[in-house]
Amino acid sequence: MNRFERVAATAPILITSFRPWQEHQRINTSDSLLEQVATRLPANALTLRSLPVNFDFAPMRVIAHIVQYRPKVVVCCGMAETRKMLTLEQWGTDKDQQLATSVDLQILTQKTIHTRISYDAGNFVCNRLYYRVLRHLEHQPSVALFVHVPLITPANRAVIEFDFLKIIEHLNGVG
Repeated sequence: MNRFERVAATAPILITSFRPWQEHQRINTSDSLLEQVATRLPANALTLRSLPVNFDFAPMRVIAHIVQYRPKVVVCCGMAETRKMLTLEQWGTDKDQQLATSVDLQILTQKTIHTRISYDAGNFVCNRLYYRVLRHLEHQPSVALFVHVPLITPANRAVIEFDFLKIIEHLNGVG
């Protein structure tokens, strides 16, 4: 029995996003994406939107939701202004420590058309959040994934939404 099978099918999927953190940003594309797909998310999806862009507060809020709701899957989303497509982060790091997601990203990207695997979650709050969530879930039946969202334009909006919903559908269905 794998980690997914040990979790009740009724367990929620928790999806998070950040608020903007720089003056020139009117929105954070992770939060904008969640707003755009809100009505198409599974019925068991819980969203925790507009997390503070803070190294300590963001992980504390997400972990508090994990403790409270016991989701089978946690999908943290953040903005990556310089990337051109959705990217699924393989691991989070903290100094010389590295934790990898147990989600099979190769299979997950096969279900998408504009998504790639990343091996660098950066050195900012996204990486810190991902590492802390992975650390918290290390000995639990839940899994975590971090999705970096590029700038959303009229040209890429439909494909980004499509891929994101395919990712959520797959992760939600494996339980």
